[in-house]
Amino acid sequence: MSMRYKISEELLERALKTIPLGSQTFSKSKTQLPFGVSPYFVDHAKGSHFWDVDGNEYIDFVNGLACVTLGYCDPDVDRAVREQMENGVTFSLPHKLEMEVAELLVEMIPCAQKVRFAKNGTDATSGAIRVARAHTGRDRVAVCGYHGWQDWYIGSTTRDLGVPKAVKELTHVFNYNDIDSLASVLEKHRGEFAAVILEPMNVAYPQDGFLEKVRDITQQHGALLIFDETITGFRYSKGGAQEEFGVTPDIATFGKGMANGYPLSALVGKTQYMDVIDKIFFSGTFGGETLSLAAAKAVLTKLRQEPVIATLKAQGQKIIDSVNRIISDNELEQVLNISGHPTWSFLLFKDFSPYSAWEIKTLFMQEMFERGVYTIGTHNLSYAHNDSDIETLLRSYGEVFQLIKGSIDNGTLKEHLKCEPLVPLFKVR
Repeated sequence: MSMRYKISEELLERALKTIPLGSQTFSKSKTQLPFGVSPYFVDHAKGSHFWDVDGNEYIDFVNGLACVTLGYCDPDVDRAVREQMENGVTFSLPHKLEMEVAELLVEMIPCAQKVRFAKNGTDATSGAIRVARAHTGRDRVAVCGYHGWQDWYIGSTTRDLGVPKAVKELTHVFNYNDIDSLASVLEKHRGEFAAVILEPMNVAYPQDGFLEKVRDITQQHGALLIFDETITGFRYSKGGAQEEFGVTPDIATFGKGMANGYPLSALVGKTQYMDVIDKIFFSGTFGGETLSLAAAKAVLTKLRQEPVIATLKAQGQKIIDSVNRIISDNELEQVLNISGHPTWSFLLFKDFSPYSAWEIKTLFMQEMFERGVYTIGTHNLSYAHNDSDIETLLRSYGEVFQLIKGSIDNGTLKEHLKCEPLVPLFKVR
């Protein structure tokens, strides 16, 4: 047992008796965090930092899987939630906050004319697919990216256990920045596609007018174009990636940072498609829960009044530029690289004989956690990250990248590991 993570490991052992994987979220579970060198439970958080149950402090670059955009315990969000709590949470009739937040979304998001709220990104993407199928009278869906845990999407991945074969056969995968792969998928079942859904960007930028081509070919085939902006929304720009790249989908889904950690997602789109919701069933008791809506109203107001996204972009670009330099200084170009948007960038690890990418990444995580930096290879920035946080991250990278380089050159990487390396189980992107 690790002394640094003693209480975390004891709690994990206890949690596993009642909770599969010990966590409600796959990406926060023991499958993603190497045992013996990782914290498993948080105690509290403030700004850009959190403290685990063993009292270790971390600068957090995961931020609740990118749902915390302003920082933990943002005073404006906390104030709005406390005020609403005094008046009730969920009622027998709608609350005006539903309308007020919907109006803000319509003002900010290019494709938004009407709005439906839910709780998770999966709720919103699944609602989007149902709307598209109802509107077109078709069944097939083309997908690119990660879109949640429901059967219609997850059946196209390696985590497809429990998904009926008939459902799997209706979902077709295409590759990002490869318009020919989408064209091929659509042609094979011409006239049968209800929707093309994709994350407008994750690891790579759109190239050669890719998003415009996706919009055009989707329209040509009579399908609806859906942007899954669960992460890119309220991070890339106030109106999401569709505003950033100037390509407007028919409908789109938002979540994550919309309410700074409170559970809220949204399906938005053009009236002609959203009005189908009157005829289908996309309804939930907690869609109008007011604490999350109050939080969202505070977040969206702050995004409009303060340079939140400009700050995320500036700090993120600083990280990308510096990491590229540190990689070059340590001659690690064949081992790892950084890609993505400044507000949501990725360290990508590669196999480098005799070591797998997973062994290299495990050593990276072990050493970063020990230095008080919580990262799983992404930089999910928040408005609370300051210059000191970035300096600590980059200083730690300098030390850890040097260690990785030396241990690879000397053939001692496994000797530096204080745990069993991670194994590939399920890659969401």
